[in-house]
Amino acid sequence: MLVSVIVPIFNVEKYIKNCVESLLVQSYKEIEYIFIDDSSQDDSINILKDTLLKYPEKSSQINIIKHPVNKGLPSARNSGLKVAKGEYIFHCDSDDWIDPDMIESLIDKAKLENADIVYCDWYLSFSKNERLMKQKQYNTPLDCIIAMLNGEIRFNVWNKLIKKSLFIDNNITFPDGYGMGEDMTIIKLFSCAHTVAYMPKAFYHYIQTNPNAFTKTFSDASYKALMHNTHDLVNYLENKFGKDKLFKEIHYFKLNMKLPFLISTKKEMYNLWRKSFNESNSYISSNSAFAFRTKLIQYAALKNQDWVIKFYNIFIIKFIYGIIYR
Repeated sequence: MLVSVIVPIFNVEKYIKNCVESLLVQSYKEIEYIFIDDSSQDDSINILKDTLLKYPEKSSQINIIKHPVNKGLPSARNSGLKVAKGEYIFHCDSDDWIDPDMIESLIDKAKLENADIVYCDWYLSFSKNERLMKQKQYNTPLDCIIAMLNGEIRFNVWNKLIKKSLFIDNNITFPDGYGMGEDMTIIKLFSCAHTVAYMPKAFYHYIQTNPNAFTKTFSDASYKALMHNTHDLVNYLENKFGKDKLFKEIHYFKLNMKLPFLISTKKEMYNLWRKSFNESNSYISSNSAFAFRTKLIQYAALKNQDWVIKFYNIFIIKFIYGIIYR
């Protein structure tokens, strides 16, 4: 059973070698590797090609696609999907890496349970150590959707093996031109799945180079993309399930989508939180998936107590987490 591994590449010269080598040494052999050069400006592609030369036996399994201009992550993923021949799709970001048995373990689980989607645990990797990110087990696609909307499990693209027919048969693609929040596409795919399976093991190493990257690189375009993708998903779910089925969960999701604005010491980010999805603020207390500290900073934002949020970010995020996860 062929698996298509799709890897978008843009300015990752520091990480690409480790990523590619982890893919090429997979114990599972029926893999096609699709690398999308999204008009990289650094030495990423030369490093990619040099690394591939060390694995000549894999040459027939390699496909490199070049974008003449930088189109963004969603477009790169879509370019990979267009040429993918595998029955299953696996997305890997080019600054991350995976364990040698990841694809084999996920495909075995998919075969065993006849699953359209298999998801697993993952590692949040820092410069010197890692944090295991356990995911909860849910046995139906709808239960998974509810958990993703609540914030109990993540809708990351890269810790999942997905049957390609879910994309094709339901005309689902990643949102070209709207990179921030593009992984919400995963929730649409779950809504079309018949069976899902959970693998209680971590294989994927997500590289966390800068815990504050979200707020440091955030722009007007990022905000517009996040709002677009959130509204698009909400409309999709309401059309598919009706407005009442996931009413509370959609409000929880909106709160989750604007929560990163509070992981910052910048007042302008707090103001973005206050201008976004205000209709959902009354649901802060009822989401049991929110930790007390998460509810605290949201209520502080509501009351314009910005000093509380700043203290949280400086003391908890930068100081405590900085010691533990540096």
